Amino acid sequence: MELVMTYDMRAPDFGAPARELYAAALDHVQWADALGFDSVGLGEHHSSPDGYNPSPLPLACAMGGRTRNIRLRTSVLLAPLYDPIKLAEDAAVAQLATGGRLLLGIGGGYRPAEFEMFGCRLEDRWREIGETIELLRLAWTGEPFEWRGRRCHVTPKPEPAPPILLGGGTPAAARRAAHIADGWFPPLDPRLWQPYRDECLALGKPDPGAYPRQGPIFLWVSKAPDKDWERVVPHVLHQLRSYSEWTVEAYGKPAGPYAVDITEETVRSSNAYQVLTPEEVLALAETLGDESVLYLSPLLAGIDPRLASGMLDLYEREVHPHLRRGVSPRPPAA
Repeated sequence: MELVMTYDMRAPDFGAPARELYAAALDHVQWADALGFDSVGLGEHHSSPDGYNPSPLPLACAMGGRTRNIRLRTSVLLAPLYDPIKLAEDAAVAQLATGGRLLLGIGGGYRPAEFEMFGCRLEDRWREIGETIELLRLAWTGEPFEWRGRRCHVTPKPEPAPPILLGGGTPAAARRAAHIADGWFPPLDPRLWQPYRDECLALGKPDPGAYPRQGPIFLWVSKAPDKDWERVVPHVLHQLRSYSEWTVEAYGKPAGPYAVDITEETVRSSNAYQVLTPEEVLALAETLGDESVLYLSPLLAGIDPRLASGMLDLYEREVHPHLRRGVSPRPPAA
């Protein structure tokens, strides 16, 4: 079973302040590293009123300074908004600073406001993704190269080069990942894994295997689930409603998992966000099996770090020692 911590760093007005959240996140990953967690996932969005993390690479470096083994994954970095040469430099430094633990998950993004803010064209994002990946591979050889008529030489050389995982939400994006990336980072939707796997096999690449079974998007360990649900549900609803608003901005209507009426009742009945006793978490882990992924998001949308610390303490005492840990799934090679 793969164990993953995820952080959005949102700090809505009703939640904890950003300074406390960032300090707590660094403490959390040090704790997770000591327990043997496999990776931490860091998203990226811009111009978000709640302060959603806009800079995953600096945060990954800060976390790398507090840890020794846990992998640090951007999930996902919005590559079309970056100067690709500067991205190559920043990712190279992050890879070296973290001892080779960076997993560079990149995606195209979808919010028009973000592209407008950076003076980029939303409709060009997938062309930009392809060109960025091409440049990253050239840049990380450590050798001079030509790019758009310019002589470039990116240093320092990252050793090894960070794996590039491509995100996206369509079968076309999955097939694209098989062609140009080192792995595929889909949303939590197993239907999008098969096109990636099929394309890898058609290209004669190694079989990435079956899609690992996924735990809930949000899991909270509690001795009093009903009481703690009331504490965390405002943060859960804030996250979901924010994403819903962004899909309206992008597509003119709520899309994907946000195309439903987002209420406390619908969220709790969906099983995507769960508050469970330690015994229930262990039963869930048994059901998921060894080839699976379990996520903890202890600061989701500004949850009070003191509440999160209590939850993590309970997890450490009554869940973690009893988990069966097989070989953790690794980013699939393309």
